[in-house]
Amino acid sequence: MSKSLVIVESPAKARTIARYLGGDYDVEATMGHIRDLPGKDLGIDLENNFKPTYTILASRKKIVANLKKMAAAAERVYLAPDLDREGEAIAWHAKQALGVADEKAFRVTFNEITKSAIRAAFDHPGKIALDKVNAQQARRLLDRLVGYQISPILWKRFPSVAAGKGRGLSAGRVQSVAVRLIVEREREIEAFDAKEFWRIAAILAAEGVEFTAELEERDGEKFEVGDGETANTVLADLDGATFTVASVEAKETRSNPAPPFTTSTLQQAASTWLRFPAKKTMRVAQQLYEGVDLGEDGPTALITYMRTDSVRISNEAVSAIREHIAASFSEKHLPSKPRSYRSKASAQEAHEAVRPTYVKRTPESVKGDLSADQWKLYDLIWRRVVASQMPPAKFNVTTAVIAAGDYGFTAKGRVVVFDGHTILASGSKTEEELLPELEAGRKLDLVEIESEQKFTQPPSRYSEAALVRTLEKEGIGRPSTYANIISTIQDRGYVLMEKRAFRPTPLGVFVTDKLVRHFPRILDLKFTGHMEEELDQVESGQIDWLQVLNEFYGDFKENLVAAERDMQSFEETDMKCPDCQKNLVRRISKAGMFLACSGYPDCKYTRNLSPTGKDIAPALEEKKCPACGKPLTLRGGSRGPFVGCTGFPECRYTAAVENPEGGEAEAADKGEGQGEGEPQRECPDCAKPMVIRSGSRGKFWGCTGFPKCRHTEPLEGEAGGGEDRKKEDAAEDVPDRKCP
Repeated sequence: MSKSLVIVESPAKARTIARYLGGDYDVEATMGHIRDLPGKDLGIDLENNFKPTYTILASRKKIVANLKKMAAAAERVYLAPDLDREGEAIAWHAKQALGVADEKAFRVTFNEITKSAIRAAFDHPGKIALDKVNAQQARRLLDRLVGYQISPILWKRFPSVAAGKGRGLSAGRVQSVAVRLIVEREREIEAFDAKEFWRIAAILAAEGVEFTAELEERDGEKFEVGDGETANTVLADLDGATFTVASVEAKETRSNPAPPFTTSTLQQAASTWLRFPAKKTMRVAQQLYEGVDLGEDGPTALITYMRTDSVRISNEAVSAIREHIAASFSEKHLPSKPRSYRSKASAQEAHEAVRPTYVKRTPESVKGDLSADQWKLYDLIWRRVVASQMPPAKFNVTTAVIAAGDYGFTAKGRVVVFDGHTILASGSKTEEELLPELEAGRKLDLVEIESEQKFTQPPSRYSEAALVRTLEKEGIGRPSTYANIISTIQDRGYVLMEKRAFRPTPLGVFVTDKLVRHFPRILDLKFTGHMEEELDQVESGQIDWLQVLNEFYGDFKENLVAAERDMQSFEETDMKCPDCQKNLVRRISKAGMFLACSGYPDCKYTRNLSPTGKDIAPALEEKKCPACGKPLTLRGGSRGPFVGCTGFPECRYTAAVENPEGGEAEAADKGEGQGEGEPQRECPDCAKPMVIRSGSRGKFWGCTGFPKCRHTEPLEGEAGGGEDRKKEDAAEDVPDRKCP
């Protein structure tokens, strides 16, 4: 008898599955998608109900030819790509491209690549879920319509601005909304007005144990110290005051374990604890899911499918986890009943959360067979799911209110009563913060009073974890696409990652402003979230996929026509040119945004703008250079706007826009790691001072005698690096700009 053909996406998955199926099956890989829309044109017939044109990818033609021969000779063809929309689409495209008859084609899905799961899937094969295929197809066409029709308008209006490795400007249905979030957060930060406040704390002692209590009340009401004068008044009032315990309250608190990982929470946790970018997390998780060679055991899948929005785990898995807890931990660490978690309403409960396929395969037992990154992620997943079936951690929290004249101070202490799930959970803090034994009426010894000036802080920039969390909360995109979206907006030059947080580039701000003006619905968070809801409804068979496309394209087409007609390469302003009194316009260049006279070329006046397009130059000129005392100004460079001294080139002081008086040159004059009064770092070639500069590869020491002296030295601790990244899900669809 002829063999059956099994088609999966990757060779690693094929090797693992082949172990369980035996010699009656040939298992082959498509290497991902084998068909797609054409790269050079839209590939959608707008006059014929959005009919798509699919072509075999050039890199897959030999694979398709071989699969065709094998499919023709096979008794049955089992389509076994992943169980999500993308996997369903790969299965459908494979069936179409290979010409497999309906009666011969079978769809098999499994949440984990284990012998029992594989056998169960092949014992009960099904057919391709066309609603799921249509949902993926609708998303693909929506992304193509946006990317391939907006991007050329940007090319036409801004031909001289190249972004992200020279690939040209682009817009995307989800990527542009992600950039907008980052841009709006940056403007919140720039507009933030810091308020002064003072922290006043008393270091007290009882029975030889010191502890800290912070000022919170005056005359029984909440009290905040807003300035130095008030702080001095408080300190004067407290001079000679007696500190007495007014009340002590002790209560038990609990910390419940977190549910098992979904795709989104896995990306967030890996970013926070492992410092993995989302794309790296998904790539390593894919390796763990498809199978890793465990020596004598051969290719073995270590985790369940990693693209999921469910926190449910199977009853069999729960039982296995509870057995492991009972055997490996104290009886107190096993609750009397299994813990269950509720997924969000839109979650696909047929899926499971991300979990180990075999809980007794501990991280320590496989460490020698995994790469460092594979082990770190597996350890994170294993700990999370085992901890999720453990009891809460318990703490005794003591709050003491301490009176000193008219003022009230508060001290808090925490004692761990039972560690519970925190014995395993990554990142949990179970350390104790001890207070001495205190009772009401007890007088305390004052060691000293601390007063510290502080300022309220602006909102934080989005870290990768925070951006993923916000995208999911707003219903924008899908967790499986976040990794590619985050990579795309960096590759296009719209955002930069600095200190593990996203900062928009001037180009990202300028393009976002243009898109918001001309395509308000595309850039609207609620509308984008609504589109995701409709795609979910297509998958569940509630609405037709063509209905979604028709509703979207009506308004979008009108926006396209208007943008083609009205979008300009500049933005008009009401500001007047100081040289000729004509209106200034806002423009963009590779160096950043700037104001230019509308009378150009007769008037060549220009003025640099902040990274968000704000005119801060006039206010900046009122500040003095801390190095030489001359006015500061805003300059533009290859890495964006920066603050520089008007005394250039004699004075080479530079600073970040948000911190004009805390520049690198001033700090470097003392020499890195040197204190006041110590000799500054000198250039070994010319003996002039060395300062910290920034370049395309990071920060470095450079001579202030540049350009006459070009001596440079590496900055200790600076290191760069990159990762080879494989293509995952197609998150957006934007054309590569072609040479005319």
